[in-house]
Amino acid sequence: SRMSTKWIVAVQLAAIALLGTPVQAQKVIVGGKAMSSKKNFIENTVNSSDHTTLIKMVEYSGMVMDLQHKGPFTVLAPVNAAFDRLPEHTSKKLFEPSNKPQLQSVLHYHILPGKYDFKRLAKAIKAGKGEAVIKTLEGTELRFRMNGKRNITVIDVKGTMANISI
Repeated sequence: SRMSTKWIVAVQLAAIALLGTPVQAQKVIVGGKAMSSKKNFIENTVNSSDHTTLIKMVEYSGMVMDLQHKGPFTVLAPVNAAFDRLPEHTSKKLFEPSNKPQLQSVLHYHILPGKYDFKRLAKAIKAGKGEAVIKTLEGTELRFRMNGKRNITVIDVKGTMANISI
């Protein structure tokens, strides 16, 4: 079903990178490549060897132009290893023409409206007395909590957690 596939993708995230438009931070290395604040999400992520599956999904979904020009937004970008943990039939289903709206929904689930770098998320968590709740473009609320001094954990509505690498 539409929701179960979305949750499978969300549940399987092992590590996600926090990528905004433009990238917020000092020197950020993602997938072995430096991210540039002068580039948008697509221009940065296309160079990351850790995000090739995500880029294929964005291209197939028809969302490249949206992610190049619309914003500001922050993408909770699943790495290839997260997609590799999905059952093979789930990944293949997302690339079927009839499932393009479902794929777009899955991708919108991983996009936060606004620019969120570590500092802004940590400040929101502190203001929320240990937890920040942010609604994705897809409409689902995600919870964010500190997990050490430089780590943030994101929690979905089912309680599944993933660590954000920034």
